[in-house]
Amino acid sequence: MRGGLAPRRNALQSVLPEPLGLSEFCARLRSPDASEAFSPLCGKPFALIAFDKSHANAAPAWPPSCPVIGIGCVEGAPDVVDVAVDSLTEAQAVADAIVRSPIAAMTLTRLLRHNERVGVEDRLFAESLAYSTLQHGAEFQAWCANFANRERKPRASRPRTTEPAVLLGLQGTVATLTLNRPGRRNAYSTEMRDGLCEALQFVADAPHIEQAVLRGAGPCFSAGGDLDEFGLAKDAAVAHASRATRSAAALLHGLRRRVQAHVHGACIGAGIELPAFVNRVIAQPDAFFALPEVSMGLVPGAGGTASILPRIGRRRLAYMALTGARINAQTALAWGLIDAIEEA
Repeated sequence: MRGGLAPRRNALQSVLPEPLGLSEFCARLRSPDASEAFSPLCGKPFALIAFDKSHANAAPAWPPSCPVIGIGCVEGAPDVVDVAVDSLTEAQAVADAIVRSPIAAMTLTRLLRHNERVGVEDRLFAESLAYSTLQHGAEFQAWCANFANRERKPRASRPRTTEPAVLLGLQGTVATLTLNRPGRRNAYSTEMRDGLCEALQFVADAPHIEQAVLRGAGPCFSAGGDLDEFGLAKDAAVAHASRATRSAAALLHGLRRRVQAHVHGACIGAGIELPAFVNRVIAQPDAFFALPEVSMGLVPGAGGTASILPRIGRRRLAYMALTGARINAQTALAWGLIDAIEEA
């Protein structure tokens, strides 16, 4: 992975094992019992393999549970590899991130392997199940406790506004949908989700609207999920049912041919997961993209494992999500995460 990437620094540094050859690695994964050894529950949060082109077609009989980091196989990586890197230095950054949140990392890579094989509806369903489950896991609960202990204003003292979280404007056959919480960097809250769903449903029910433009007010498109709402879900089953019932992601996918997304500044978490559903994403030069959820003990939960996956592929998506790497607009364009860079 090169160009425009700034992986998050991790105070916890893992010790890289000697890389296994691809053929040896596959030989060890001969049965479900053997693959059990490659799991964070057995002290193996990741596997490291060195790519050998002479064994490019080698495949394990049973997939490992842990993420597989492949060195030297950015181009033409074998299917078993979840994250492809060029060097031990890059492998170290990925391994460090995995060690910090091993269950979330394992869940992410297994989710991406699954989602690569199914359609958008099934991707969203699987992502919701994974996200809702991890909300009640120890890694996310530890993140919530750490967040609560930081020097932040109590939730009740946050400034309130009477402005709608999403604005809907109409001009002829064009609708403009604007994320409208600029004072909170357009944090994606329940209120914003509901407002966006209502606006998208309006567009869906109005055949005379030929195009909808999705924008964000203020200094950035969206800095991601509203952290003040993180940790509030008390029932994983209800959280999944809510996410599956009211889904801006599903609506955007259904309207993808009629919607353009114009993004700028921070596009973090939901701030890129949602735009990635539409057929054309136009970014300003200052735009940057990141998926920080695994570092919180979660996986992307606004549809990113469904929308970003076909744009940049499973391995680049895994790299983004595992490391929290910041991707600049130029790299995003080269990867296909966005479709154009234009000045405002």
